[in-house]
Amino acid sequence: MNNATKKTALLVIDVQDSFPQREYWSPADFPAYASKQTRLIEHARNNGWQVVYVLHNETAGAFSPESGFVRLMSFIEPKENEPTFNKHVHNALTESGLNEWLQEQSIEKLVISGIRTEQCCETTTRIGSDMGYEVDYVLDATLTFPMENPITGETVSPDAIKAHTAMVLAGRFATIKNVADYEQAE
Repeated sequence: MNNATKKTALLVIDVQDSFPQREYWSPADFPAYASKQTRLIEHARNNGWQVVYVLHNETAGAFSPESGFVRLMSFIEPKENEPTFNKHVHNALTESGLNEWLQEQSIEKLVISGIRTEQCCETTTRIGSDMGYEVDYVLDATLTFPMENPITGETVSPDAIKAHTAMVLAGRFATIKNVADYEQAE
């Protein structure tokens, strides 16, 4: 089966109202990210990919279901045939039931997007690759926030975090893509 005919799923990871409740939330890059995420979802739908949403759950705080924030952000409008899975770990595949569902659907390729670039999105990419999926990591359809380097104390920008994620995933765990790469191929 060639690459163009592989059964593909777009994973939209942790795009949930929990994030704006956190102290590190920054709206600076959000509009550009939301636009790219929306375009990627539309591309997936137009090309017959399965779209799947994943929400992160914790026992307390903004990521607790009791908080009322463990729900898709309002710019996301799922269709009836687009399932949502809940996870309690940093990857979307190992304990959410998603991997079993993907296997039942004969999915061979994962397209990764969502929040946060270097955390749940990157972790899902690595695990998905190890599980035997072909993986595309859509860098501009991920969002992250400035972080403090625990060794130097310097603030690391979202662009630097994304560049690092792309560097460590490229060629080994995933093919690094941007939304325009898919749109130009149409």
